[in-house]
Amino acid sequence: MATSLYDLSVPTFLQTLRALRNVLARAARRCAETEADADDFVVARLIDDMAPLHFQIEALRHHAVWGMEAARTGVFDPPPLRGPMPFADLQALVDTAITELEALAPAEVNGWAGRSFEIDIHRPTDPGNAHRSAWAPRTFLLTPETYLLSYALPNFYFHVVTAYAILRTRGVPIGKGDYEGELRVGAT
Repeated sequence: MATSLYDLSVPTFLQTLRALRNVLARAARRCAETEADADDFVVARLIDDMAPLHFQIEALRHHAVWGMEAARTGVFDPPPLRGPMPFADLQALVDTAITELEALAPAEVNGWAGRSFEIDIHRPTDPGNAHRSAWAPRTFLLTPETYLLSYALPNFYFHVVTAYAILRTRGVPIGKGDYEGELRVGAT
């Protein structure tokens, strides 16, 4: 049985975004229980040269929502990053992403499959130097399938895992099952 473009993308993004919504809710509850300020999570980082939580949430939304838009149009053009914001606004960004993805119909998404397009993606100019200052746009010839599988989904998962790790290192009681979310079992 072949997997459709819709099946490999939208339900996959939604499963993880819904899990992240629950992780963020758990972080907020933990703060309420410990009388900590959830807004302190917003600028938390794993290490000094990595982006903070607010960036991770915005970037994962960009790779999900605007990744699907790139699959549709051949152009990856997310809005500018907003920067630090209240923790509740990060939660709202995840909710908005879920709503935007739920609005995509399978027939519409499947209609984008198989066509070729060129897209500019920022990649390291020197593969041995992955530092962001050495990155420049490079043009790639892709299909929606190869774009989603080789760029949008890996980036999405990177930012979700990083957000999860930031919260975990700050004492939020979450585990692998929280990250996985509700598995899609049976017919989809």
